[in-house]
Amino acid sequence: MKRAVLADIHGNADALAAVLADLAGQGADELLILGDHFSGPLAAGETWDLLRDLDARVIRGNHDRYLLEVPRARMGGSDGAAHDDLPGEALDWLASLPPTLSGADVFACHGTPASDETYLCERITADGGVAQRDAATIARLLAGIEAPLILCAHSHLPRALLLPDGRRVVNPGSVGCPAYTDATPVPHAVEAGFPEASYALVEGESVTFRRVAYDSARMAARARAAGRPEWARALATGWIAS
Repeated sequence: MKRAVLADIHGNADALAAVLADLAGQGADELLILGDHFSGPLAAGETWDLLRDLDARVIRGNHDRYLLEVPRARMGGSDGAAHDDLPGEALDWLASLPPTLSGADVFACHGTPASDETYLCERITADGGVAQRDAATIARLLAGIEAPLILCAHSHLPRALLLPDGRRVVNPGSVGCPAYTDATPVPHAVEAGFPEASYALVEGESVTFRRVAYDSARMAARARAAGRPEWARALATGWIAS
């Protein structure tokens, strides 16, 4: 079974289109998409047009949940921009998505099995640094999950880890948002350090990360027009700092 794993599109329709074009030549048997599909000042409606007819197994992420649960007046700028660009059927689709997927040989979640807001493979240090979690803590967060392959997202950082018990953990990275800032648990920046769209191919013990170059100019222009220059910078460079 060759699986293509996508995550964290964040409304970047041009990055998603490039990934889907690249994926067409990879011979994948199954497509899994791990959440945070729309949130961002980019092109949520166009992203929905690309996602709506895909033959894929899809879960929702924390920002997808915010689009459903947070009143519009209280949404952050990225969620609000996506909400205003999406038709009702897209929100209905989000509401139909499960938070996790489970099978005999694979388990998929956005963050951890218990939380869509917690990084599985990373920890945030007291000074706002981003570090890899230790294996024991990752295993504790995966307690009760027996599948040999665990797929996660949320941090936007491509990772393939082999735990001491033999379980493999894969984060495909982000299709559409290579860098961002967050305030929880302390202010920090997550930066992939490259601008290409990222996804993963998983087949048995083999994990291949694909970095797909695309023209980010249109999405960056949308971000700047929305008053989000940090998004434009991240799309162009893979870094969030000015």
